Amino acid sequence: MRNTLKKFVTPCWKPSFQIEGRNSGKAGDASGRIDGLWWYRDWGHHVNGEFSMAVIQANNVLEDQSQVESGSMSLIESGPQGTFVGIYDGHGGAEAAQFVNNHLFENIKKFTSENQGLSEDVIIRAFLATEEEFLSIVTKMWQSRPQIASVGACCLVGIICSGFLYIANAGDSRVVLGRLEKAVKEIKAVQLSSEHNANLESVREELHLLHPDDPQVVVLKHNVWRVKGLIQVSRSIGDAYLKKAEFNQEPLLPKFLLPEPFDKPILTAEPSILVQRVYPEDQFLIFASDGLWEQLSNQEAVDIVHNCPRNGIARRLIEAALKEAAKKREMRYSDLKKIDRGVRRHFHDDITVIVLFLDCQLTSRSSYQGPVFTTRES
Repeated sequence: MRNTLKKFVTPCWKPSFQIEGRNSGKAGDASGRIDGLWWYRDWGHHVNGEFSMAVIQANNVLEDQSQVESGSMSLIESGPQGTFVGIYDGHGGAEAAQFVNNHLFENIKKFTSENQGLSEDVIIRAFLATEEEFLSIVTKMWQSRPQIASVGACCLVGIICSGFLYIANAGDSRVVLGRLEKAVKEIKAVQLSSEHNANLESVREELHLLHPDDPQVVVLKHNVWRVKGLIQVSRSIGDAYLKKAEFNQEPLLPKFLLPEPFDKPILTAEPSILVQRVYPEDQFLIFASDGLWEQLSNQEAVDIVHNCPRNGIARRLIEAALKEAAKKREMRYSDLKKIDRGVRRHFHDDITVIVLFLDCQLTSRSSYQGPVFTTRES
């Protein structure tokens, strides 16, 4: 088990991905590129159109993980064809995000095969199965690596399959749709994901309803609302110390220990889910970890994608966010670029962006003859 975890924790990060199937060269810049704190793949094809993805590191160890999978959505080759996007924003370490990156999609394929189709229930089962698998690692490593109990990941998933869009979110990453409003000939930003950050009043209300006997389930600490005064999100994979009381004790670090025992999980891994048809007016989707949305509004991001070339658009979005972060600190972007990982976290978080362009004709097809591939930043 130590060897399993060791590959999760690296001093920095390396991208890994594979291109499989026929005509794999058509997948675009298949190899991705590393440039300092950047990893990016400026352009590629997926089952339903084109995509661009990029990552900028701010933490000592990159805590964001992401993937784009295109091809069969089940374990059988004749299964439904689709595109899967996953963004996993880790906190407390990278282990949970990297575990999800390696297991969640495989669980979705497994349950899609068993269920003979994709559904909300399939996605929820895959999230909860991935959670249980990770918590089993926490149990096995509890005595040797108790820190693993305080590691978690926000998980945002988007799936396009058979003309439908499935969005599942546990945490505060976000997906925004760029939709053409024909009447005014403008691209409107439509947020599709529900977020689970305690700074939202609706999330605090939900937590109070779930824990009516715990007036301290959310606490305002340094002008930020936090669950039990510790964490901002109410849903995640991992964070075992807030889900099972057996992990909220020594040898866990004192800062994570709750003064009172609890008998039911404070956080949940069950995602909120949206399912809707993909319409011809739907132009593109922007998936991004919270680091982007801390700097840019939904409409600002959509306007950038709409008004700029597709090639490299994910990097362009991150650069716009970095310029805004520099502006807030009254410094030049050129100076921010010189700051190394670790120290850079004081200016912005890790940021991951995946832009998925939608081709209505491809999206409406039930079968696909192009390349089957997987692209992961890990």
